[in-house]
Amino acid sequence: MSIKLFSQKDFPSYLPKLNALYDDLFSRGKGFRSKLIEKVSGHLALETQSVQLMAQTIEFIHNASLLHDDLIDRSHLRRSKPAAWLKYTPEYAVLAGDYLLARVMVNLSRHGNLELLQYTAEMISDLLEGEWIQDSLVKDFSVKLEQLDQVHNLKTASLFKWCLRAPFICKGGYHQDIHDLVEEMGCILGVLFQRSDDLLDFDIRNHEEKAVLGDLKSGYLNSFAASLSSDLDSASMKAFCASETLEDVYSSIGKDHFEKVLADFDKTNGEMIELYLHHCENLSRLLPDGEKDLVNDLKKLPQPLYWREK
Repeated sequence: MSIKLFSQKDFPSYLPKLNALYDDLFSRGKGFRSKLIEKVSGHLALETQSVQLMAQTIEFIHNASLLHDDLIDRSHLRRSKPAAWLKYTPEYAVLAGDYLLARVMVNLSRHGNLELLQYTAEMISDLLEGEWIQDSLVKDFSVKLEQLDQVHNLKTASLFKWCLRAPFICKGGYHQDIHDLVEEMGCILGVLFQRSDDLLDFDIRNHEEKAVLGDLKSGYLNSFAASLSSDLDSASMKAFCASETLEDVYSSIGKDHFEKVLADFDKTNGEMIELYLHHCENLSRLLPDGEKDLVNDLKKLPQPLYWREK
């Protein structure tokens, strides 16, 4: 099945700057979430038109969130290139993100699946609530992992939950137990992905060579930073938060402490992966015989999402 994420008819030709921004934005993405939609939908034997709609929907919402996040965070780079708010002005970035979300609602309403439309609206609301909470945590150097998990559940995990559950909603006819289970699995995947992304900030399994210490320099303690700093005294904490390089981090908290916290962090998330795999087995028992192969693909997801294996 070949899925096309968007076409020129989605963006008005009489708004050339809008088209330029979208061409720039979509051309650089990996489309991982749309590929996940395609994978799940293939096992459920959904029609191409429905898969196209869902794949486009998740990419529109994801890219809208990136446009808004980069502006709020004042991030200068996105996918190794200047962020849209810098290249096209903050106003255009906001309008472009808003337009993507509007197109999602228009496209889904035309599809006529009220349950899918409602679920998507709830997901967008969760994303925005997560952004509000995350913004309130900037410069909060006493933030706890539980607070960050709330943000991750509302933002990152909501997208993964949608990817797993939307195809089941689109096909219809499934017991609520299946919906509850895939939603829980999506939540775990989202948290794992975000925690792995937080490790990249400290150059851990950073195969893509993303910028290092971007979160810390902006005053945001991500999940790994919060774990590193949870037991520091005030002087060490001050030095840690002022770090400009990884050597500064090691100097402020000790390399041995860093490695121990990393090992504990990986162990905790490894246990979460075990729970996810347990859910996979439960899902296999609930699915019809012709759809059980889906579980084999779902079992593979923690490796690239958390361990960053190709």
